[in-house]
Amino acid sequence: MVTIITEVSKYLMMILFACYTYECFSVLQKSSSPDRQKHILRRQQCFMFLIHLDAYLVIFAVKQELQVLAFFVVQELLIWAIQLIYRFLYKKASRLVTNNLCMLLIISFIILTRLSEEKAIRQFTFAVIGTLVMLLVPFFIRHIHFLHKLPYLYAVVGIALLVLVAVAGKTDYGAKLSFTFGSVSLQPSEFIKILFVFFVAAMFYHAIDFRQVVITTVLAAAHVLVLVISKDLGSASIFFITYLVMLYVATKNPGYLGLGAAAGSLAAVIAYKLFSHVKVRVVAWKDPLSVIDNQGYQICQSLFAIGTGGWFGLGLFGGMPDKIPVADEDFVFAAISEELGGVFAICVILVCASCYLMFLNIAMQIHNQFYKLIALGLGTVYGFQVFLTIGGVIKFIPSTGVTLPLVSYGGSSLLSTLIIFAVIQGLYIIREDEVSDEKKNNRKGSRRRKRAAADHRQENAKA
Repeated sequence: MVTIITEVSKYLMMILFACYTYECFSVLQKSSSPDRQKHILRRQQCFMFLIHLDAYLVIFAVKQELQVLAFFVVQELLIWAIQLIYRFLYKKASRLVTNNLCMLLIISFIILTRLSEEKAIRQFTFAVIGTLVMLLVPFFIRHIHFLHKLPYLYAVVGIALLVLVAVAGKTDYGAKLSFTFGSVSLQPSEFIKILFVFFVAAMFYHAIDFRQVVITTVLAAAHVLVLVISKDLGSASIFFITYLVMLYVATKNPGYLGLGAAAGSLAAVIAYKLFSHVKVRVVAWKDPLSVIDNQGYQICQSLFAIGTGGWFGLGLFGGMPDKIPVADEDFVFAAISEELGGVFAICVILVCASCYLMFLNIAMQIHNQFYKLIALGLGTVYGFQVFLTIGGVIKFIPSTGVTLPLVSYGGSSLLSTLIIFAVIQGLYIIREDEVSDEKKNNRKGSRRRKRAAADHRQENAKA
């Protein structure tokens, strides 16, 4: 009976998630009226709830534990709390961004409960803390108007924390990444990414002349250099690409882009020569089967899992994702592919792409240059991290050890991504304020023109 439930549920989840993903892009059509958009977003919420319910019914059928149902109920309460916060507290926030955030959180809870219920509970705890933070962030973004005046503060705090990690941090997988406080680990680089974006945006908001570019580049390079010294090359690459994109968009100078690409290529070669764990990852990427007993074991297990799952997956508890090292963190995408299927995994990618497109849409439409660069920078951080994670899992690029935002296990990663989404919501609200102000000004201008025309007609009549 359990086998039948699992088999039916995987197809149902796949169909529901495909419908949800389709709505992510249909709601962005310019021809969609506000009423139609509301209907689409409500349908998304229904699909989301049904996917969540379906998955936990399977988990309950396999485990036969009432605590699974209790865990499902508290998750639903959290998801609806997030929805209600943005529906009533921030009425101008993007409901599509909110839906996608909740959908990715639900996928995280499902796959982590399958892999490790203890870690799923801890992930839920981090999500609750992150939700409390999300209550405040959009308010601060909207109402605090001096954030662009603190570029050097962002830089000093960021570099100081990175140096502290390089000196006294805990070493994981060959890199100094975190501080450990009892059973809790904190990875400062996850939060410094946000400070870094604010730093670069503030610098380029004030000036984009050559002197300003040099100063900003030196301070940005200091961030990257400390990360390289810590051997946290995944984060270093995210910082580097984010800076390069923001530099090019702010200055519109392709020469800077070319110099940055050349410098990045040279740095990659030097890193390969200097760091043994980089060589290991490159060897595993080039031909993992030749070193399957050592360096290539993780990527081989990932590829076997994806291949075994095929298009439709083996169903929850039908595969062996626990055979993949670090399946709940760096290689969570492989675990999803094995049990929920390739179609479901592609939909995960498309939902992440939908979030990235919304970030860029805000960056293009908002008028304030400081906020525009923040939206662009945070969008680049998010999009490039998704690319690094999934690219490493499918052997498109060497593994970099970064997590899939909102889906992978990890308190620091989850909290920082929730803050990024909250900042984006704050920027979306500012954009909506700009649109409202433009409409008011247009109405006032229209009334003035009508009065002027009426006065002119009266003067002509008297004449």
